[in-house]
Parts: sequence; structure tokens; C-alpha cells
Amino acid sequence: MHSCSFEMNVVVSGASKGIGRAIAEIFAANGHNLIICARGEVPLYQAMQELSARYPGINVRAKPFDLSNAEQATAFGKWCLEFGTPDVLVNNAGLFEPGEVHSEAPGVMEHQMAVNFYSAYHLTRALIPSMMARGTGHIFNICSIASLAAYKNGGAYSISKFAMHGFHKNLREEMKPYGIRVTALFPGAVMTDSWGKFDNSGARIMESVDVAKLIYTCTQLSPGACVEEIILRPQAGDL
Repeated sequence: MHSCSFEMNVVVSGASKGIGRAIAEIFAANGHNLIICARGEVPLYQAMQELSARYPGINVRAKPFDLSNAEQATAFGKWCLEFGTPDVLVNNAGLFEPGEVHSEAPGVMEHQMAVNFYSAYHLTRALIPSMMARGTGHIFNICSIASLAAYKNGGAYSISKFAMHGFHKNLREEMKPYGIRVTALFPGAVMTDSWGKFDNSGARIMESVDVAKLIYTCTQLSPGACVEEIILRPQAGDL
């Protein structure tokens, strides 16, 4: 029994691993169709094959795009529209590069902005006119606790995530008259590839599925409700 009364078309960027993969999985498990992308062709198609095999009742479409490139982000959006107007868009593509403003290498700022912010900006702009015309939809922006406060070695990453937060706030205001919900998530440390071989046997940091469950729950509320922002941190606090 699916908790949603209709099959949704769900677009997830950066969906081949980590948080994006967990988000794709939870929507697939609940009977919703997926349109996913990532930069790496092999892990993306592997994810598509695994999800299709596990949930044969849904459509899983995948195509590699580098969303840090504005033209490719827009192209992915246009490709998504070939399958209809999305019901859910999850702006999840992102990359962490540590550093500090005074010493990080030339180009790090531009790259972090392109991956962590412009990707969402251009993809959203490609998809949102169709969602506005229909008058329904839900957009999720994966921010970070680095969107809320500066921290040591945050540098360009934190700045790009502050930009993502500002994007979210503006989009939320703009979409109120169109019936489109806009939700931002601000996760602390989550067990993804960024943490390498970190031993999480003691559950010191969160799991990707924690973020995925919250996103799915937000889509199940009545049309008159919008969860605007969610902050989630490890139970023991930030590392």
C-alpha cells in the first residue's frame, strides 16, 4: 500500500550514491518513478539497474550530466520534461572541498559555487516553468549546517552552501502563489563517501537514509502544509 495516492515523477540530482541514492531508493520503494543523474556514467547506470531490478513496477530513467556546467544542467532539465512535469525535484548534487578563504587554491571558489549552487539554480530554472503552469510540485534543496554558520576549514564550501540557503529562501517566497512547496534540509555529518573509511559502528554520525526519510515524509503532508526548513544533526552533536 503506497502512502501517496498517485505515482509521482521524482527528479534527483547526484543520485548514484550517498544521500541522493538513499532518496531515490525511498521513492522507488513507495512506487514512484525516478529520473536521476550524476556525473559518473558507470555508478549512475549501476544504480539505475539495481533500482529497476528491486522495484520492477516503476520507471527508472538515468542519464549522466555534469550539473556544474550550466548548459548540461539545463539540458538535464529539458530531458526530464520529455517524461512529463516533475512532481518532486531534489537538488542534491554537491561536493565538499575543504579549505580557507585566505589559502585555498585558485578556482576552488568558482568550482564549489558551480557544483553546490549553480547546479541547483540552473536545473530548477529549467523545470520550474512547467511546474508553475500546472500549479503543483515540491522542490527540495539539500543545504548543510555549513549553510548556517562558518566553521574551520569550511571556506568556499560553506560560502557556496550559504548561497544555496539564500536561493532556497527566495524560491520559497516566489513559489507560494503557485502551489509549489519548497523545503531545505540542513544535515550535519552524514555517512557518505566524504567520510572515507570513518568507523561509524558506534552511530556517531547519521545515515543517508535519515535524510531520505525526512524528504519522503514532507511529500506526504496535506497540500496546505509546507515544511520550510529542517536541521538535523548527529545525536551527539557536530564533529
